[in-house]
Amino acid sequence: MPTPTEPGLARPAPAPVTPAPRRRGPRRGNTFHFWLFTGPFLLGLAVFIYVPIGWSVYLSFFEARFTVTPEKFIGLDNYRHMLTNDDFVGSLGTFTVFAAFIVPTTWALSLSLALLVHRLRFMRAFFRSVFFLPTACSYVAAALIWKMSLFSGVRFGLMNTVLGWFGVENVAWLADPDPPWYWLVIVTARLWLQAGFYMILFLAALQNIPGELYEAAAIDGARPGPQTFRHITLPQLRATSAAVVLLLLVAAYQAFDEFYNLLDKTTWGRPPLVELYLKALGENQDYGAGSAGAVILTALICLVTLFQGRLMGFGRGEGTK
Repeated sequence: MPTPTEPGLARPAPAPVTPAPRRRGPRRGNTFHFWLFTGPFLLGLAVFIYVPIGWSVYLSFFEARFTVTPEKFIGLDNYRHMLTNDDFVGSLGTFTVFAAFIVPTTWALSLSLALLVHRLRFMRAFFRSVFFLPTACSYVAAALIWKMSLFSGVRFGLMNTVLGWFGVENVAWLADPDPPWYWLVIVTARLWLQAGFYMILFLAALQNIPGELYEAAAIDGARPGPQTFRHITLPQLRATSAAVVLLLLVAAYQAFDEFYNLLDKTTWGRPPLVELYLKALGENQDYGAGSAGAVILTALICLVTLFQGRLMGFGRGEGTK
């Protein structure tokens, strides 16, 4: 039988070679769609965040009274003025103490709520929603409720009504700085508003802890409760705890709404933002000094958060010691 290699016979045509598909870069249409969706957000971020921040830093080196377009350069005089202002420096010191109290208190309360909800066998979604619901409440509305309904200085306030059952006279919660009962009003309002949000963060972290760790601990003889919490649960929550403390520190120094509405125009218990608000928008409208105070407050927040992050190892790799 003849083979295709014998003379006189046609050879089969070679199979056509298809060229390898060329890798194409991102199409121009994709780039257009990217800027179409992100452009308005980036523009708003630049116009309403970065430009005001830069202009505030610029104003801090000028004498800017009743104007945001100053011409007289005064160097560091505004910073010197704010650092020697007793009200502003006192508010920084007061709120450093306030942060040292409210941060661990909110951390402990939110973690406790997360542990309780995590261990529930029924109606977990209901209780999670109940504890988280105050987060949606406005700080202004909460401050008014605390001021007019719960801690009203007259006998019709809920707290004074309860104290009256035990023969205690009415307490002027927000009218007298001695004793400083106003801190009780502010701290309880802030705990009620914030604990639910951080509870959700801890609850998500608790759900990500592998159950095998607790099973291995039980095999090794570890007793459930404080022992497993100390040696298993708490170390697994280290990254979340560091993030929560960081957020709480920033929020403590940026407190404004509840203080402004609870204490009204009192001269005591003012947070730094209220002092800056009154400095920039008060009778003198000194935007230069207010901007310098804002820069000082930002620097203080950065220093405190960096120290806290280094202390708790925030952002440190698992293998780093």
